[in-house]
Amino acid sequence: MSYSLAKVDEIIDHYGADAEALIQILLDIQHEFRWLSRETLLHTADRLGLPMNHLYNVTTFYKHFSLIPQGRHAVSVCVGTACHVRGATQLLNRVSQGLKLSPDETSADEKFSLKTVSCLGCCALGPVMVIEGKYMSNPTANEIAEIVEECE
Repeated sequence: MSYSLAKVDEIIDHYGADAEALIQILLDIQHEFRWLSRETLLHTADRLGLPMNHLYNVTTFYKHFSLIPQGRHAVSVCVGTACHVRGATQLLNRVSQGLKLSPDETSADEKFSLKTVSCLGCCALGPVMVIEGKYMSNPTANEIAEIVEECE
């Protein structure tokens, strides 16, 4: 997906080009484009009167931000303690095989991204994965294949 600096300006202007709204501005830009490009960060830093290293520090501190292109469908697998003891490693292997991706990778067609997360807040259901806002408790390889097919 290509960036439009006009759209970035629209997002920044929505917050009055206020540097105190930096995190929300970055979240909105990432929501629009699925990642934060260097060009966009430089432009945002310039518009907000902030040094580029400040934006870089913010975007690398918070795991939610991505500096590489992300897929249209984000798949998250919980590897927190409760999910880990209930088989998160095996689930992650099934998901990786189903998507043909390793954790923190995005498919070449930018259709899917696979991430691990520390906790999804539903420990009693573990191990858990989330795709398209749908929480799945210990899905089988067939269930993973079905949901992947639905996303295509």
